[in-house]
Amino acid sequence: MKKIQISPSILSADFSQLGSEIKKLEQGGADLIHVDVMDGHFVPNLTIGPPVIKNLRKYTNLPFDVHLMISPVHKYIENYAEAGADIITIHPEATENLKESINLIKRLGKKVGVSLNPKTEIKTLIDEIDSVDLVLVMSVNPGFGGQKFMPEVLDKIKELKKIKEENQYHFDIEVDGGINFSNSKIVLEAGANILVSGTTVFKENDGNIKANIEKLKSM
Repeated sequence: MKKIQISPSILSADFSQLGSEIKKLEQGGADLIHVDVMDGHFVPNLTIGPPVIKNLRKYTNLPFDVHLMISPVHKYIENYAEAGADIITIHPEATENLKESINLIKRLGKKVGVSLNPKTEIKTLIDEIDSVDLVLVMSVNPGFGGQKFMPEVLDKIKELKKIKEENQYHFDIEVDGGINFSNSKIVLEAGANILVSGTTVFKENDGNIKANIEKLKSM
């Protein structure tokens, strides 16, 4: 089994201090930095674009786990690759041709992630699942931080794990949405190996990032 990794979402960070917040995450034992990109169109919120990511790149050597919640996504992939993304995760619903978008990310030398919303079925991805590095299971409807975990996605995580093991695929299973100390164990037991967490990492234990990351990893 792959080791548990924590990818804190900077959506819950202090946006006026993003550089120092990212340094705290690295010092606190984060494995990745999760960057949520929203366009106010594909999801009902606006966040950051390539120039901000490019400027943040100098604050850490940790991989940038960039989740693109934008549509149409294909024409922007290269911008985020150039800005410093290491993993680029897209939604099947946001591209006219999932295979082409996956191949573009690979040509740019980046790892490929595909995200499944709570109501998006695995079959949407199944034809391309052997060519992805990561499947991101959304356990909330994307668009805002601080939402409650949807336990119905556990079956999807278990099914992905089964597909992965039966076919000897090597993709990571990442889960994002409402991850906290109460539900992280069942998510990991279902088959996830990367947890995205924003509110829990930044807010619990009086903001003790190191303690919070360690606790999530020890579940």
